[in-house]
Amino acid sequence: MLNAVAAALLTSTIIFPPGGAPNEVPPPDHITIDIVTVNGSGCPAGTAAVAVSEDNKAFTVTYSDYLAQVGVGAAPTDFRKNCQLNLRVNVPSGFTYGIAQSDYRGFAHLERGAYAIQKANYYFQGMSQNDPKQHRYNGPHSDDWQATDTTEIAAIVYHPCGEKRNFNINTELRVYPGTSNTSTTTSFISMDSTDGAINTTYRFSWLTCR
Repeated sequence: MLNAVAAALLTSTIIFPPGGAPNEVPPPDHITIDIVTVNGSGCPAGTAAVAVSEDNKAFTVTYSDYLAQVGVGAAPTDFRKNCQLNLRVNVPSGFTYGIAQSDYRGFAHLERGAYAIQKANYYFQGMSQNDPKQHRYNGPHSDDWQATDTTEIAAIVYHPCGEKRNFNINTELRVYPGTSNTSTTTSFISMDSTDGAINTTYRFSWLTCR
């Protein structure tokens, strides 16, 4: 087993810049991302889009129908919504990437006594998933929300050089009524946008491959 691991490392070496820090200079050629599969109640077909920043330092995911709710007008299953994205990141030869930071945004209306939870994790196909990180929001609340998950440099997981592994993103929204009166009120949390102004952002950490 150890010999196999050593052989894999020799055939796909990652080169760390001086000091061992990730290379902050992204590839000069613009990268592209293809959505391979989309699954989940929070992202029905055609409601999730991906775009790469012009400087290749990040990519964004925009949702247009991602909302969890409880109370008046909500179905029993609406309290939980999730989305699983399988992405193919087309990176120029000689480079590999990891995710250094993730920014999640949306809007929430939570009645007094209600609360919501946003949870997310991501991983490369065939590799171990990172631990899900979650954030809680308590009512009363009726405003935008934002959550940032940052990974320390030493803990960033990079795509293996020379291999084809898709990037998986799992997100979830939940709303719990708590002590609020669901017969007369509605509480919800969304991670969607109709005008593209609200999205989630994943910030790359780049490395050079041999």
